Amino acid sequence: MLVDSHCHLDFPQLADRLPEVLARARAAGVGRMVTISTHVARFERYRELTEAHGELFFTIGTHPHHAAEEPGVPASDIAALSRHPRCIGIGESGLDYFYDNSPRDVQRRVFRTHIAAARASGLPLVIHARDADEDMIAILSEEAGQGAFAAVLHCFSSGSRLAEVGVELGFYVSFSGILTFKRSEELRAIARKIPPERLLVETDAPYLTPDPHRGRPNEPAYVAHTARVLSTTVGLAAEELAALTTANFYRLFAKAAAADRIAAELAQA
Repeated sequence: MLVDSHCHLDFPQLADRLPEVLARARAAGVGRMVTISTHVARFERYRELTEAHGELFFTIGTHPHHAAEEPGVPASDIAALSRHPRCIGIGESGLDYFYDNSPRDVQRRVFRTHIAAARASGLPLVIHARDADEDMIAILSEEAGQGAFAAVLHCFSSGSRLAEVGVELGFYVSFSGILTFKRSEELRAIARKIPPERLLVETDAPYLTPDPHRGRPNEPAYVAHTARVLSTTVGLAAEELAALTTANFYRLFAKAAAADRIAAELAQA
């Protein structure tokens, strides 16, 4: 089984054809998907999606693009919402200095709030980082010194130093369809240096469609293409890479593992 650890199934490109998207994911061997929050205010939509489909989980948080829209949501509120049984993480939150859709000081403040929510909830933080390596390293290092928290550097496309710091802090590193692009040899070199037990795969659907499907909306089924390239990159058979990244997913997102154990026990009762 493969896990798409990061997608956006509430976005219109996927939500409008969700039954067929999920069917193709199952056919491709993708057994679990995490639909990732971009707005705390959309909690009810995430809840509805995951309660309707047993293979889905969700996170709760504010994307840095929207930090200025939700600048004052306290960590306690985020942590409280995360108690829903299908909510397994905090975020995505972080820094995006490429688009700068929100002021950088607001992004940094909201990001620290989400780190606090991750600590309070005990759930892992899903980190977005783009063109902000220096500030990201500084904030993560400082915050880790104030109290440990679990995290994943999602859709990794940053420099090697951020990957090194993330691994030093105990974080996981997730690779998307960018890994399959011809121009991504530097990224593949970074992937080779990540300890195998810290690797995850994702789509970030509906964006970043991997080869050979570029030019069309991404979807969870296509995580198989990224996994195949990652397996070749790190020297594992495709089946080994699938088993490895699935085990890593359940280790990081322990709440998902617990939920699936309970579901399996109920099914056997």
